[in-house]
Amino acid sequence: MTRSINKILKKNKSFTINGRLWIECNNNRFFGPGPLELLERIDATGSINQAAKEMKMSYKKAWEIISTLNEQSAKPLITTQTGGTKGGGSVISDEARELIAYYRHLRERFNNFLKRETEKME
Repeated sequence: MTRSINKILKKNKSFTINGRLWIECNNNRFFGPGPLELLERIDATGSINQAAKEMKMSYKKAWEIISTLNEQSAKPLITTQTGGTKGGGSVISDEARELIAYYRHLRERFNNFLKRETEKME
């Protein structure tokens, strides 16, 4: 860059570098804030239906996300269990936990990048 951005922008204004982060597969969104929250809520509740309700999401939409996650992963990230004394439920896999941890760390690095770039503008 040949010119300082500070010479282009008006003084006494508050500018911020912002962005969104998700992982794509074949140019389609695969994993980001929505699937992350869904996995975490399934983990907490043991139920796709309950997780979807908490997110104010339709059960159908939750299943579409789960289907996509499972189709694009080497091993299923969410497994369902039918029947039983509690009427079945859903669990996330160890791979899902690893993906959650990876995405959280990636998000932290991304936010640090945005912060550093914003500071350069000040």
